[in-house]
Amino acid sequence: MASFNTSEFRKGLKVQIDGDPYIMIECNFVKPGKGQALYKCKLRNLLRNTVLDRTYKSGDSLEAADITTIDAQFLYKQGDLFVFMDNDNYEQYELSSEQVDDAWKWLKEGTVCSMMLYNENPITMEPPQHMVLQVEYAEPAVRGNTATNLTKPVKLETGAEIMVPAFIEQGQFVKVDTRNSEYTERVKE
Repeated sequence: MASFNTSEFRKGLKVQIDGDPYIMIECNFVKPGKGQALYKCKLRNLLRNTVLDRTYKSGDSLEAADITTIDAQFLYKQGDLFVFMDNDNYEQYELSSEQVDDAWKWLKEGTVCSMMLYNENPITMEPPQHMVLQVEYAEPAVRGNTATNLTKPVKLETGAEIMVPAFIEQGQFVKVDTRNSEYTERVKE
């Protein structure tokens, strides 16, 4: 199994600690006045979503986690399970609603997502960074309120609710940044 030396530590590194996969969410290099250099790391458990703080001395190493990332297409939701299909070999994977978390807001049939597999089992998925979705419900704009940049809540076709400018109407398409749930632009479809 491959391993990473402290000189290779960086944000986004996927490592294995005590048999569990972790992703490095923060790594700071600290050189005290005397003594060995230290690497203060924050690691998030990819199975339980817990955060771990660890300090490593220069020269330490961590085992690489057996994690692969694939493109998977969202097929349908069945109860609490979300069903995805690998675009290369047509194998189907199921994720629970806990594993999908808030990403359900951006899933519509046919959406191609990035799925993380640990030992060939799915653990998490990430929707595309931008999605074009139809506005399912929007309050009508009040006349005369166009001079300032007023916003209003709308409901999208996936069930997600976001804030958009007052001129957006029901039935229109909007582009949404899925990382922060913010309206980006109106799209003509």
